[in-house]
Order: sequence, then C-alpha cells, then structure tokens
Amino acid sequence: MALVRLAPDLSRARVQRLIAGGRVELAGRALRAAARVRTGERIAVRIPPPEPAALAAEDLPLTVLFEDPDLLVLDKAAGMVVHPARGAPRSTLVNALLFRLAPATGEPPPRLGLVHRLDRDTSGCLVVARSEAALGALQAQWKARTVEKVYLALCHGLLAEKGRIDTPYRRHPRDRTRFTGRLEAPRRAVTSFRTLERFGRGATLAEVILHTGRTHQIRVHLAEAGHPLLADPVYGGTRREARLPAGDPVRRAAAELGRQALHALRLGFDHPRTGARLLFEAPLPADLRRALAALRSG
Repeated sequence: MALVRLAPDLSRARVQRLIAGGRVELAGRALRAAARVRTGERIAVRIPPPEPAALAAEDLPLTVLFEDPDLLVLDKAAGMVVHPARGAPRSTLVNALLFRLAPATGEPPPRLGLVHRLDRDTSGCLVVARSEAALGALQAQWKARTVEKVYLALCHGLLAEKGRIDTPYRRHPRDRTRFTGRLEAPRRAVTSFRTLERFGRGATLAEVILHTGRTHQIRVHLAEAGHPLLADPVYGGTRREARLPAGDPVRRAAAELGRQALHALRLGFDHPRTGARLLFEAPLPADLRRALAALRSG
C-alpha cells in the first residue's frame, strides 16, 4: 500500500481505517483502498483529533431490563449516543455505564464490552457484556447470526404485507455519513419485514427483523425500497413530510417523534455462561406512542 510507505508513522490498519472513513483523497475525491496512484499525484490525508484518553463516569439515567454478573440489557433512550466520539464526547451510554458499574473504590470496571450498537436516535434493547468471557461469547453469537433482533419501524407509504430485502451494502461514495444497498460491494445486508398496521396510504407500522447488522441497515433498506422512516433526516423521511399539508396525520406523527421512527423491540440470545435462551422486550417509548395515536386519530 503506497500510503503506508509514504507515511511510515501510520500503521497499515490505521491507513485502512482512514480510507474506509473517507479521510484519504486524491484530486478531491475519496480514495479507494485498491486505487493505483502515479508518481507526482498529491494525496490528502485528514487525520481526526485523538479521542480523549480517559472516559469520565457520569450519573445519567438508564433503564435496565436485566442485570447479572455477566451482562446488562438496557432500554436505550432515543437521543443517547452509545460511545463517546468526535461531536459527542460526554453524556453517552458508556459514560453512564462507567458510573453505574464502578466498584466502591471508584475505579472503572475491569471490562465494559459493547457487543453491538444502536444509532443515537434509535431506542430500545441493547446488551452490554461485563466480562471478557461474556463479551467473547456474545460476539460469537452475533457473528454466527443466532441472535434474534426485532425492530418496530414506522415508515412512509403503503408497505407490502411482508417481504425480504437482500442487497450489497457499502458506504455511499459521495456522502460518507450515509450507506447504500444499490452499489456492488463484498458485504451483503439482509432484512425481512411484515406489516402490522396501515394508516391509509400514508404510513405503515412494520415489524422488521435484522438478519445482518449493518450500520443504518433498516433505514437504508426501507428508504431505497421507497418507504423511508418517518422523521428520518438522512434517508428522506423529513423531505417527504415537508411536502405534506400542515394538518396531515403523517406530518403530525413525525412532529411527535422528532427522530427516525425506529425502536429495537426485542432481543434474544443465549446467556454467555449458562447457555439459557434469553428474550427481552423494550416497551414502546412515549414519542412513538404519540405518533401512532396521531396516525390513528386521522
């Protein structure tokens, strides 16, 4: 890899992450890992600032569905970022967990394992490992796709009774904050759904099952099928709502939400130590209940 030779202070893995994140450019365009460069061409590398070395424990509210010495299952609130990052260094789920799980000494817990993540504005079930052994066992289940992941999605339009979406999946080539299933890629994303309730031709409440766990997967698959989530500013939901009359039930429902209409309803997996099958369900949050009430009232 040419960039590794040109910047010997950067490891190969670091270079790959920078390329995947769209931070390496040639002639103003994001450079692909397999691209060939010629002598004299200028490559621009944007290296993000380092993340804080220490994470601060913060006393923030958490809704715990289950807790034992091996793991926690949480009902994550919409609006809470899972892990500190650029733009959200504090008040995250990790900060709250560090406070909750810190022993009496005040020292950080020996291990805090994020098995999976939810978008900032997605609510619902999320599991956190409390030991290295639990983390490894749970990650193995995610990799083997034996985990049950069921979401509720409120989307625009008249969705089919049921269906399965199986596409390639990759980061969008022109907008690095988005993803797409419309371009060839080595990875695949598989989503299935069934309709639970329809609100005229304006909106549909669906149960969605993730068979893979790609970033933004449900949002992308439904949007590219013509049914963006209500109040989704990234994948077209808010643009649809802006074209509706002010009193339209779909527009009123989206205003009640103020965030993409996606809730991680159920999560099922085997306990990492005992092997017992566990199944958890996060109740509908108040904003989603209000949105459904607005749609049902017409």
